[in-house]
This record gives sequence, C-alpha cells and structure tokens, in this order.
Amino acid sequence: MKGTLFLRFLLSILLLLGPFSNTGKGQIKTGASRTEEYINFLKGKKIGLVINSGSRIGNTLILDSLLHAGIQVKKIFAPEHGFRGHAEAGQSLANETDSTTGLPIISLYGKHIMPDSIDLAGLDLLIFDLQDVGVRFYTYISTLHYVMKACAHWGKPLWVLDRPNPNASFVQGPVLDTNFHSFVGMHPVPILYGMTIGEYARMLRGENWIHEKKTLRLEIIPLSHYRHELAYTLPQAPSPNLPNALSISLYPSLGLFEGTRISVGRGTNFPFQVFGSPYTSSGNFNFTPVSIPGKSNHPPYENIKCKGEDLRRLENPANPQGFGLNLKWILWAKAHYTGKEPFFNDFFNKLAGNDTLRKQIENGTPEKEIRFSWKAGLDHFKTIREKYLLYP
Repeated sequence: MKGTLFLRFLLSILLLLGPFSNTGKGQIKTGASRTEEYINFLKGKKIGLVINSGSRIGNTLILDSLLHAGIQVKKIFAPEHGFRGHAEAGQSLANETDSTTGLPIISLYGKHIMPDSIDLAGLDLLIFDLQDVGVRFYTYISTLHYVMKACAHWGKPLWVLDRPNPNASFVQGPVLDTNFHSFVGMHPVPILYGMTIGEYARMLRGENWIHEKKTLRLEIIPLSHYRHELAYTLPQAPSPNLPNALSISLYPSLGLFEGTRISVGRGTNFPFQVFGSPYTSSGNFNFTPVSIPGKSNHPPYENIKCKGEDLRRLENPANPQGFGLNLKWILWAKAHYTGKEPFFNDFFNKLAGNDTLRKQIENGTPEKEIRFSWKAGLDHFKTIREKYLLYP
C-alpha cells in the first residue's frame, strides 16, 4: 500500500515538472510549467480552470497534472473552439461534461461569454491558461476580458499563467476605434500588440478597461528566460485552423481576408497559408475547399475550385520571428478580384477595428501611406503598453 502511494506521489511530481525538469540555462519555461510558484497555494482550494487542449505542462494537460497532484479542480471553462479544441471558428458550444474526468465544462463562447454567479459558486480561485497568438481579433483575449470582469464582480481571485506570444516582435496596425467594439476587437489596441497574455491582463486592469479593477485580485505567474524578440514555435496548435508556425505568422495578415470574398484555405490541409477565390484573375495556385469535420464544416467556396497564391513557399522566412502585418496580399487580391459581389463584407470593419482601412484599400491608397496613417495611434499605444511589460 505504501509503495502504491509513493508511486502515485512520484507520478504527480513528474507530471507537474514535465519535460522542463532538466531545462538548460536560458530555455523558456511557461507560467504553467513553473509549478513551484503556485502549486502549494492551490492545496485545499476549489479551483476553476479556463483552459483548452493547448493548456499543457510539457505534454500533459494542466488539468491532468493538477488532478494527479491532488488539487481540487471543480470546473472547466472553455473558450472558442472548446476544451478539446475541436470546434471550428464561430461555432457556438453548449455546456457539457468531460468524458475523461466527469467535470462540468462551461462554454464561454456564443451567447454565454462571461461566467455568472452560478458558474463561479463554490470556487475559491480561477486559473486562466490559454495560448494567445498576439492578434487583436483572436478571441482568447476577449475571453480573458470577461473572465477578469466576472472575477472582479463576484470577488474571485484570478491567476493568469503566462505563455509566450509567437508574434510578440510586432506592434503594428490600426488601433481599434471603440465605435467598432465587438468580440473580435474589444480594446483600443492595434492588430498586433506585442504583449504576452499576462502582460495584456495587467493592461486590462491598469487601464480600467474592465471597470471594476479595484475589486480584482489578479496574479500573474510569469515566464522565465523569455524576451519578446525571441522566436518561439508553439508546441501545440492553438486552434484547429492554425496548425503550424507558418499559419500563425501569416494569421495577422490573412485574418483580414475573413472580411472579404477571398478564402484563406479553410477546408484544406493548409488553412491560413494560401488565399484565393473562384473570382481571382491571377495567381500561382489552385485549391478546392471541402468540409473537414472538427476544422471546417461547409467552408467558403466548398467544392469550388479557387485560384490564388500559395504562401507555403515562405515556410522558412528570412525573419524567423514572423511577418508582422503585411498588406501586400490583400491589396493584390483586391486588384485581381473579378466577382460580382462586393470584395468586402460587413465583417471587415470589425476585424480592422475601423472603417478607414476599407476605404483606403477601395480608394487605392498606397501601402506606405496606409501604414503612416497608423503612426499616431501606435505611438500613443506604445506609451500605454510600456507600463505593463514584464520582460526585457
């Protein structure tokens, strides 16, 4: 019996340490992996986790690691794409029960975006551990906003386990005009804001963007050995249609196509690595989107041949830190679009965060002039951002 208990104890320690237990000097450790900073504090407390399939300590889900260590995890809160990460973008998710652990999973996407008093009842603490990609219209920072707001309102402490931002080298794009506030753009930040999600949480509270900052007990478990300019490849896909480092690097630029009649390769094995449409007059590549369960059900132009550009040739860019926000592809696509329907749809202004970028592209404004129009907003944002950075 004693031998069995000892083995269970040893297993729990190994799971918590993960592959970083023998980390060499200088290797990045995520907040989740730095269990020595928080595990003792969790003992005897009832915990809620805001997580998904990328919330891992090494190769093990943080949920499993904490349960093996005897931590009382009581509820799971899931963002867009769900806990296991199998739901496609925009798909509403119902509450359910995790088949492995029997824990309730509360969806924070769709009509129920903020935890309520019933969701939080009986919990002593919430832990937020989601892998962001550093792009304003990627909705995990919107989920962070509503979790912070709920914790402030209902008096629950919140711990954010920080993770690297794979696009952290860039602060680019138009700053959101709050008249265009939506779930894909909630705060007056540029499309690329150059902050980790822990730093972003500090900014939300510090700038009073959740309006109840005085009642929020927020703790950040920071990364170690991290700098913003370090190239970082995510060990897990953050969502179904960002399957690799190239798609994540191209997402800030190609994400804007979701507000146009151009496909970004949803329904292929290379989403956010190509773009095109049946109405593109030029291009070096053809692809035909199809339904792929768990990734893209009925994607744009399903079963219709599209012509456009294949950006997989950029697999090993000269700059390993990514591409930033590149407008040349959307300008090219607009110039070669021949469809009868308007090039832009109503979603574009929400993604851009204003109605100016659409007008600039429609009017043929040169890219250099477009980028210059962002300067004043970016300069102001950088002074705000500087106050909340945790890393050199």
